[in-house]
Amino acid sequence: MQIIIKYFSDFTPEQIERFAALESLYNDWNSKINVISRKDIESLYEKHVLHSLAIAAAFQFEPGMEILDIGTGGGFPGIPLAIYFPEVKFHLVDSIAKKLKVVDAVVESLGLKNITTQHTRVEDIKNRKFDFVVSRAVAPLKELWKWSKPLLKKSHELLVQRSEAVVDSELKTPNSQLPAPGLICLKGGDLTNEIHDSGARPRVMEISELFTEEYFKTKYLLFIPR
Repeated sequence: MQIIIKYFSDFTPEQIERFAALESLYNDWNSKINVISRKDIESLYEKHVLHSLAIAAAFQFEPGMEILDIGTGGGFPGIPLAIYFPEVKFHLVDSIAKKLKVVDAVVESLGLKNITTQHTRVEDIKNRKFDFVVSRAVAPLKELWKWSKPLLKKSHELLVQRSEAVVDSELKTPNSQLPAPGLICLKGGDLTNEIHDSGARPRVMEISELFTEEYFKTKYLLFIPR
């Protein structure tokens, strides 16, 4: 828990209570349904919660926006983001029902009213549009973009607030305007081939410039505007 307080100092008491509750909730549910690897459950706040909140460190979602979390798994990045942005609506989707069982239980225990879930493949979502799609280590960028693009609203602008530490050449100044909607995804490792194969031109931010822990040295935040 302290690792997220290290980087985010403006939580309300309710947000602190909800973030603190995640540890016991996931430890309990993970013993029944394995949604987080056993070696990672001990690093829940670093490898799952803080990693998810890299999106919050880079993007300021506005109240009333609708965000789709593709392949949410155990609820990441959707649940931490929903705690952080209580006035933003999050729709968490996964094709594996038992994972959503855990998500639904955690959401209910936390009393989160801004999350809905759906057991489906993202390709089967119809008649809905979102301001942003988010994902975390779900599929190659090419597939993510193919799935996301039809589900994104056509036009508006989002004020993007970033840490001054982010050094991406296309995102030099805080509070810069980015076209939106778009896909925001968390990825790791060498992304050269994956980006090339996608045919997209994502804006890439190094998470290590936001969070200094060793774990984030090969982690990236990618943004593709629609």
